[in-house]
Amino acid sequence: METLNHYSKAQNIFRILLGCLLLFTGIGHLTFVRTDFLAQVPAWVPLKDDLVVLLSGGVEIAIGLSLILLKRYRVTVGWVAAIFFIAIFPGNYAQYANHVDAFGLNSDALRLTRLFLHPLLVIWPLWSCGSWTAVFGRKSALEPR
Repeated sequence: METLNHYSKAQNIFRILLGCLLLFTGIGHLTFVRTDFLAQVPAWVPLKDDLVVLLSGGVEIAIGLSLILLKRYRVTVGWVAAIFFIAIFPGNYAQYANHVDAFGLNSDALRLTRLFLHPLLVIWPLWSCGSWTAVFGRKSALEPR
């Protein structure tokens, strides 16, 4: 599965950009925006909120570094990143459902907009790492030829 060799320049740029964003966000979980991330942990999660924020920050750092450095495993890393983004969706929904102001999202309209943009976070690593194409073949006009 890891033998896909053709990646466009755009895919490589967006893969590295996503890695950098995840590194920044992961560091933020552990430091300067920790309080905002605490506000996103859904009440039903059976762990302490701070532990969830620390663990998810660590995962974001690991995925970010993997996107940047583990070129040989980029297809797998793309799937891992997509699954991670699916896993964190309930936190974004909880922020909307509980009307929590954080990250500059101080209205329900802004929080709802983020929910509708969240699928782009799932698609981004699948496209930029060639993960979707590696498993399912060329299915989209967006894929490089």
